[in-house]
Amino acid sequence: MISKATEQRMSATRALLPRFIRLRDAPFYLGMDRNRFNAEVRQLLTSIPIGQQGIAFDRLELDAWVEDYKSRNGRPAKRSKIWDAEDHRASTEEATTGGLTRKSKDTEDWRKAVARLTSRRRNTT
Repeated sequence: MISKATEQRMSATRALLPRFIRLRDAPFYLGMDRNRFNAEVRQLLTSIPIGQQGIAFDRLELDAWVEDYKSRNGRPAKRSKIWDAEDHRASTEEATTGGLTRKSKDTEDWRKAVARLTSRRRNTT
């Protein structure tokens, strides 16, 4: 569940992207938690003091970090042609109704046996 403060930051981020992003919002902007941001990203960025205690980071510098990270760790998307039912049938053989699933070695004998069974009258006693 998203906290109210996070929800407010999300709506503010959608409305306007400021040039300076405060320390509390920078991990969210990059899509990571605060601990990961402090361990992997923060030391690579220029800290901009705001007021007595505030710290911010340049949004363009954060974007540059993302591009660098993506170029080092990203993988290209797998491209494939659109699935087509004609090209991807479950079986390569034509569908037939009835009969055995395996082909009989002696199909003529099989046909004769089926003809004998179907031609006989059933005993109705």
